[in-house]
Amino acid sequence: MRVAEFVRIGILSVASFGACGLTVSSAFALDQSVIGTPEEAEKRNPWAVFRLGFSAYKSGHKEQAIEAYRYAAENGQLGARWKLARMYAEGDGVTRNDYEAYKFFQEIAAQDVEPGSPDGSYVADALVALGRYTQWGIPGTPVQPNPAAAQDYFMRAAATYRNPEAQFEVGNMLLNGEGGMKANIQQAGRWFQLAAQKGHAGAQATLGNLLFQSGKVVRGLAMMTAALERARPGDKQWIRGMQEEAFALADEADRRTAIALAQDMLVQGEN
Repeated sequence: MRVAEFVRIGILSVASFGACGLTVSSAFALDQSVIGTPEEAEKRNPWAVFRLGFSAYKSGHKEQAIEAYRYAAENGQLGARWKLARMYAEGDGVTRNDYEAYKFFQEIAAQDVEPGSPDGSYVADALVALGRYTQWGIPGTPVQPNPAAAQDYFMRAAATYRNPEAQFEVGNMLLNGEGGMKANIQQAGRWFQLAAQKGHAGAQATLGNLLFQSGKVVRGLAMMTAALERARPGDKQWIRGMQEEAFALADEADRRTAIALAQDMLVQGEN
């Protein structure tokens, strides 16, 4: 089967899979015989192949998805390159390989993508990933801990692409005086506030803790409590520890008021 025919049949199969009962494995097989000659491959639509890969991924056929993603990525589809990076970073359908993910993220971050463009979120996420990799390093690879480089990645994603994960990381580095930055609680709070306004639970909890320590006990407790409810599973442990420590220091009246305020925040979506 040649390239143009594969794309045509693949797209039709995605649209009519439920009605026609076609098997996903036959619809998404992508090997050299399908790719065809180099001349035919050049005419392939990377976006169409990316869509096919995504449909294969959602159907649980991750090997076929990876083949499609690789082809689309090699032909300039940024979303496919990002998906491969995430799969390697998380061990999703492949053996986890942080260095392989790092290289994909580097390729994405090197792209000249305008803020607000459809591909901007891929670049922002790649910058955050690179920041975390360079902050701690990747054992057994050339990527060594480099907090200053991490700060550059986070700042680019935070300031240029307004990414809340990056804003949270910049806030943490300012709070702790890392990456060549001097510790500055006020500036850290501003970055936490920006991330909190976008619904970042970690930023909401950290900002609440800063408020608590500054004497705004009820407001701080309420923010930490609401953040704990909103947090992703991976963040709940550290947020719970922070919240419980603050609750232990507060009196009973402030606790009750904070719990009521936290419920209002959750209902109204207030940060």
